[in-house]
Amino acid sequence: MNLSAHPVVASLTPVFLLVALGFMAGRLQWIRDAAIKDLSNLVFLLLIPALLFRTMSAVRFEELDLRPLLAYFLAAGVLLAVLIGWRGFNRRSVVLALTGVFSNMVMIGITLVELAYGKAGLVTLLTLVSVHALLLLTTATVVLELAVARENRQAGAEQPHLLATTWSAFKSALIHPVPLPIICGLLFAQTGWSLPTVIDRPLQLLGNAFGPLALVLVGITLARTPLTGHWQSALWATLSKNLVLPVMVGVSAWAFGITGLPLTVMVVAAALPTGANVFLFAQRYEVAQETTTASMGVSTVAALLTLSLVMLVMSWW
Repeated sequence: MNLSAHPVVASLTPVFLLVALGFMAGRLQWIRDAAIKDLSNLVFLLLIPALLFRTMSAVRFEELDLRPLLAYFLAAGVLLAVLIGWRGFNRRSVVLALTGVFSNMVMIGITLVELAYGKAGLVTLLTLVSVHALLLLTTATVVLELAVARENRQAGAEQPHLLATTWSAFKSALIHPVPLPIICGLLFAQTGWSLPTVIDRPLQLLGNAFGPLALVLVGITLARTPLTGHWQSALWATLSKNLVLPVMVGVSAWAFGITGLPLTVMVVAAALPTGANVFLFAQRYEVAQETTTASMGVSTVAALLTLSLVMLVMSWW
């Protein structure tokens, strides 16, 4: 048997090679620290919106199956609650729980799923992506604000109104370079129109540039990630994110009667390493920043094995 021809190997190898090349570029300092933010802005503000809008601009509402949304976020919500309850209700607990639940669906997931499962798989993934940050990050914001309010009450300090904070978090998550172009693309698709070639072609070229650049950027970021001193917490977060969540999502999907390609894409999405948005929460709430960074790094490195295992199991399902 030609191992290199196996679909799991064929789809994972280019992903991890590009991450490895980015890691090498980061270690050799071919990309300066100041340029990383500019590259990130290029990916998130130009390339991602072009890819997401173009992909969803041909998808009709009647073609969408919303059961994966219910199944995935039920499992993610339950795991988030269990992890918070396990560590106790405080800011650190919430941030570390989010680290064990929030997947890197955009930077790694989009390219991987398209390589492995084609456009049909990508539509299922983008359905999840469209509300992934909106639901999980808004929920995390509300829970974190409740934790901060509890701490402030204990300290006798004033706290902004929770509804105002929640509304602000919801708006920030909605008016964002990921969900907004997906929603706009879906709305455009319902008109029955087709994108003119002079618009469609540039969007296609921008979208094609997203995958390689995003994966190289993951590697560059990984090269700048300190992993020492936080191994125990990072390993617990990695176990939760890379293995426990995909099992829970698989069970939840089975309970909803989801089978075939949508089930596979959901489980693979759940097995992706921790997404970078979690660090923004650690930074904003000034808690567990080094642990979160280390967890993202360990989760990404471990995904070389855990993601391969999950995809292999799902290929036999």
